[in-house]
Amino acid sequence: MPKISVEIPQELLDDLDEHVGDDGKFVNRSDAVRASVRKTLDILDEIDDRHDRLEDGAGRQS
Repeated sequence: MPKISVEIPQELLDDLDEHVGDDGKFVNRSDAVRASVRKTLDILDEIDDRHDRLEDGAGRQS
């Protein structure tokens, strides 16, 4: 799996960390970020689909 590097504000990182760990929803930051990116892309695909901007429904724009 490729690795990427991103810069995010400390406040956002602190919010993210509240959901990570033994008491959180995610095992680690990577899992949390992957889930967030996946969810955001799904939402954007739904918006594009509603506006007929998807060519085949798989996230490709026409």
